[in-house]
This record gives sequence, C-alpha cells and structure tokens, in this order.
Amino acid sequence: MLSAVLHLMSHYTAGNDHDGGCVKLASVIERHLKALASLPDLAPVLRATCQQLHEQWATVVERNLQEQDKTNFLSRIMARARSTPATA
Repeated sequence: MLSAVLHLMSHYTAGNDHDGGCVKLASVIERHLKALASLPDLAPVLRATCQQLHEQWATVVERNLQEQDKTNFLSRIMARARSTPATA
C-alpha cells in the first residue's frame, strides 16, 4: 500500500504542470494515506507521517473542489450570457 501511494503521488506531481492537479487522484492519495495511518502494525513514525500527509492531501482535495465549483459556476454564468439574445 505504501508503494501504491508513493506511485500515485509521483503521478500527481508529474501531471500537475498545467491543470493544478487532478482532484480524483488527490482524493485517492488522501484515502491511501488515511488507510496507512490507521494500520496498527505500522511503525509509529511512519504512521504519524501518513497521518500528517493525509491531512495535507485532504486540504489539497478540498481546495481543488472549491476551485472546480468556482469554475463551474462561472462557466454556467458565461454560457447563459452567450445564449441570451442581446437586445439593442
């Protein structure tokens, strides 16, 4: 599982150049880190690191979702403005 989350994190940063990141991928990373942090047999330092990273990735997911909501809202307004005939 640790290997999988490291792999996912590398894909997130590699694809982060243009879009600001993929919310779905960030969400998967956050869930993996949360699962790792809850493993009782994991070394305490690694468990604490996974917990901290889980919280940081949760913030990334929340921020990206808020940005998408803003973008979607503006897109709807712009589409309405374009579809409404101008009166002169």
